[in-house]
Amino acid sequence: MVRSLWSAATGMNAQQANVDTIANNLANVNSVGYKSQVAQFKSLLYQNLQTVTTTANGNPKPTSSQVGLGVRTSSINSIFSQGSLLDSESDTAFAIEGDGFFAVRGEDGNTYYTRNGDFTWAIGTNGGMTLTNADGLPVLNSNGRPIALARTYVASKLTISESGEVCYPDELNNPVSLGITIGTYQFSNPGGLNRVGDTLFAATDASGRAINENTNANVTKSRIIQGYLEGSNVQVANEMVNLIVAQRAYEMNSKAITTSDSMMETANNLKR
Repeated sequence: MVRSLWSAATGMNAQQANVDTIANNLANVNSVGYKSQVAQFKSLLYQNLQTVTTTANGNPKPTSSQVGLGVRTSSINSIFSQGSLLDSESDTAFAIEGDGFFAVRGEDGNTYYTRNGDFTWAIGTNGGMTLTNADGLPVLNSNGRPIALARTYVASKLTISESGEVCYPDELNNPVSLGITIGTYQFSNPGGLNRVGDTLFAATDASGRAINENTNANVTKSRIIQGYLEGSNVQVANEMVNLIVAQRAYEMNSKAITTSDSMMETANNLKR
């Protein structure tokens, strides 16, 4: 009887994690570059009530008798499907079409990766311009260095090609490359990336090292689209259905605890 209480309790804990994951997806439905998550579960150990043996007549029993001890959350996986492209009036709004990530330099000096292309030109103490994200972290070029320009350039005239080249108009108003390319990077296993908040990801052993699209000819290069942002890939209808399913599963596990409690109460009353 106690097994049923603990098994149902593990089910409630697992479904609580499931609801938390779904709630986080719904909360970030309007977060630029957000990638949805899904909780995965696995069964716990099984307890043998009766092993494979023989009957009293010596006939072998084909199966054993085992009872499960519940469930636990095995992983919370990120879904890296393409989000919808949202029109933006900002000249420093960039959406990635493909498998690439932008790279930014964190305050701790480490490199982080993101699909959030809501950037801006920040003015430094020397009057020069640096391309940064909304938190002021510098965006890196294809060589892994911050994208910095001299004070002589006008930010509103800068354009970005689909390959990520930073361009500035010449005397005839034709865009000319400045020899700087916004870096885009891919991973062999993006599901192994570690989330660090603010739609930023850190490379891990599971994800593999970042693959520079500009220097690796074995990957399909991504397109950078200026004037657009990649929206969240959260599907609200699917998340609402998943939320209902998780709620019903939580209720069923709660009902199992109530039923076990009632049976234990009945058993205790037998000796009165």
